[in-house]
Amino acid sequence: MLKTLKLPLYPTPDQHDRLLATMHRFNAACTWIATQAYRTRTTNKFALQKLVYYAVRDQFGLSAQLTIRAIAKVADVYKRDPTKLPHFRPQGAVVYDERVISFTPTWTRASILTLAGRIPVSLHVCAYHATLLQQTAVRGQADLVYQHGRWYLLLVVTLPEPLCASGADFLGIDLGIVNLATDNEGTVYSGAGVERTRRILAHRRRNLQRKGTKAAKRKLRQLSSKQARFQRNTNHVISKRIVQTAKDTGRGLALEELTGIRSRVTVKRPQRARHANWAFYQLKSFLVYKAILAGVRVQTVDPRNTSRTCQICGYCAKANRKSQSAFLCVQCGFAAPADHNAAVNIRQRALAVRAAVMPPMVSVSIDTVSDGDQGQAAGL
Repeated sequence: MLKTLKLPLYPTPDQHDRLLATMHRFNAACTWIATQAYRTRTTNKFALQKLVYYAVRDQFGLSAQLTIRAIAKVADVYKRDPTKLPHFRPQGAVVYDERVISFTPTWTRASILTLAGRIPVSLHVCAYHATLLQQTAVRGQADLVYQHGRWYLLLVVTLPEPLCASGADFLGIDLGIVNLATDNEGTVYSGAGVERTRRILAHRRRNLQRKGTKAAKRKLRQLSSKQARFQRNTNHVISKRIVQTAKDTGRGLALEELTGIRSRVTVKRPQRARHANWAFYQLKSFLVYKAILAGVRVQTVDPRNTSRTCQICGYCAKANRKSQSAFLCVQCGFAAPADHNAAVNIRQRALAVRAAVMPPMVSVSIDTVSDGDQGQAAGL
């Protein structure tokens, strides 16, 4: 599997200016290339390169390889939707490859090409990243990004995928807003902390925006992305605990397929902000990649009516869901927390999918095989 490592750079003030100038020139070139691609409706990278290569070299002063990288970046973006003209922010990422960036064997310094030539920039690699870089291969591309006044290199490494354990059971996980995750054993990972942080920060932003002073704007910049960082950390903690539970018990993970849920589900106006801040996709992606690294099997199932179906009798009705938190079957009278009931149904659906795709077991009578064949029949 592929994993992106975010490595911080520590340039000197002079190196900072050079990197920023290169970034601005690179993205200005990308915007100009995009206008030419849009004008000629050219989505093919090689055709676009023939069209604009020399003009970009002369007009923007980029090196040959940075010009190639800019053309490739525009082609990748423009081909997604040829009906729209892409525009690249001045501080968008600069795409480097092995010809214009290199690293010391100890990963303490990076040699990066700029408009004024190569510069050696200090690079910090933590122990975890150092272990991955020593054990895995780095793909040829790296992105130079500038976020909140700090420089980073985004490196993509190829990690070996461990064999997933073929456990016979699953840990069903129901994802939600009030409770971010609930498993079929009844463990609840509440979203109260995320919602409380969202309300506090929204209130602060609203008051600072009304004030409008320089100090208020400076404080707004400090608050930017704070909620996203808090929510990302929460999702990391939850996903790590869930995957560890599944690994320790030899089970796989059963998750809902929630693609397109925002367009399918409508909420009342007071709940729109909370619904819009629901980072279910991030939590699911964390669960999937952590499960792959831990060798835990992941099975996705159809989420329809999991919260309305009784886990005991299988009766499905909208009336079964008495409230957001309560489930009461109108047919058999079974009652349980709604999220727990949904998690049990998700586990049952994953087991049904597994039973449908697994080949039937062939029984072999030990009395009818030789001693040598007995070992083969037993898997020895």
